[in-house]
Amino acid sequence: MADSLLPGGIIAFLIATLGIGVYASKQIKGDSVNFLVAGRGLTLPLAAATLMAQSVDSNATLGNTDLASEFGFWAGASLPLGLALCLFLTALFFAKPMNRMGLITLPDFYRVKYGRTTEWVAAVLMVISFSFLLAGNLVAGGYLFQTFLGMSYAIGVLLLAVIVLIYTASGGLFAVAYTDAIQVLIALVGSLCLFGYIGLNFSFNIPVGTGPLALAQMTSPASGSLVNWATLLALGLGDIVAIDFMARIFSAESPETAQRACLIGSLGTVVIGVPFSIIALSTPEILASAGVTAEGPILYALLQNVVPSSLALLVIVAILSASLSTADGAILGTSSVIAHNILGIRHNQPSASGDRLLALTRSMAVVITAMGVFFALRVPQTGVLLLLAFDLGFAGLLVPLAGGLFYSKATKEGALACIIVGSLTRLLLFALMPVTFGIDNTLLYIPNSIFTADFDGIPTLISPLIGLCLFLVISKLTYRPFPIVEQPVQRTLQKI
Repeated sequence: MADSLLPGGIIAFLIATLGIGVYASKQIKGDSVNFLVAGRGLTLPLAAATLMAQSVDSNATLGNTDLASEFGFWAGASLPLGLALCLFLTALFFAKPMNRMGLITLPDFYRVKYGRTTEWVAAVLMVISFSFLLAGNLVAGGYLFQTFLGMSYAIGVLLLAVIVLIYTASGGLFAVAYTDAIQVLIALVGSLCLFGYIGLNFSFNIPVGTGPLALAQMTSPASGSLVNWATLLALGLGDIVAIDFMARIFSAESPETAQRACLIGSLGTVVIGVPFSIIALSTPEILASAGVTAEGPILYALLQNVVPSSLALLVIVAILSASLSTADGAILGTSSVIAHNILGIRHNQPSASGDRLLALTRSMAVVITAMGVFFALRVPQTGVLLLLAFDLGFAGLLVPLAGGLFYSKATKEGALACIIVGSLTRLLLFALMPVTFGIDNTLLYIPNSIFTADFDGIPTLISPLIGLCLFLVISKLTYRPFPIVEQPVQRTLQKI
């Protein structure tokens, strides 16, 4: 393989991405609405591309192939299928009403429905969870640079973080949308070309009991069904309350565009992600026949040792695109939440240098990127960080969102109880579990003899149920209907 092709191609792609992102800064025109939600004018192609790019991250590529090769198709495919489910459910229930509200950030919804306190608490939880999400994608990029550019992991993480920070802070959601459109196209072509190459040259020799039709993976706990269902639901429901995801909904030019973009994005996520799951099932045998032992992500081993350099470059850039497309949205979404919802800076508050919200969001982008780098260096694993981020949203934020839209008796007390108790329950169970989604918990583990690896997957399922029960009970206890003021009725005497 002509390895010299890989470093040059990767560097050229990064430079092009950086240039497109910085060029998009011309669209901002000093207005925070342009920066944060692209002036609410994304057309269907851009809206669909950016939603699809948000769901295709390093979890849906590297995590997908590692899990599928080790545990079976559904262990890996649950990642892209869960993200596709999120887009489909959003199209059915959330896209239109959320777009109509004219919000800037997702915590704005919690302020409108439940008040300033609920907005602040929800915003803090989102910042914490998305720091993990950003870190997980920086981890994937760091390993990629280490493997294919020969630099250290730490330098790779820092380089990727700086590149994403520069173009995101320059062009905001316009930069995110323009770069996402290119990145998702690369991911689509890379996934399908790799699938075709493996099928034509090696065929798909799927070990018994690991393929798509081996449904014991979704029905038998001994075959990992609890973890697979937890993954599917954490992503399918937890990603609905992702701040970068909802920012793309707010940016669509109309409610109808937002809904259609979600449906297209859902289909595209399946088309990109599922081929990686199928490829992974045959990869161990392919590597064994080539005398290769995978050290690190199994997909990297396949690309380094089996696949032609031109195709390897395309797939590597596709993986890098997946990390970039999620990292930029995480930086933009989290920094805007800090400035707008935690610090309370509104769009109509000018400063001596112009739009105050715009200036502060750009400053906070530096802070949140530094946090992401810290977590990426502290916990160099993609799976734990990414899935924990979605789990926190699933446990505490989804029920108040759905309740605020569809439950007429929802109250701020119920919402606060759900957010606080649901998310704290999930964090506590995370700390007590030695593994999370089959991955060793190296971030925060409190040794104990009660919660074992057999309990894996259950915390994801029970934490939101606790939050839901509290939301319903406390909302019912605290609900006070608005009094109906009777208007005086004037009687007129009719002459007979």
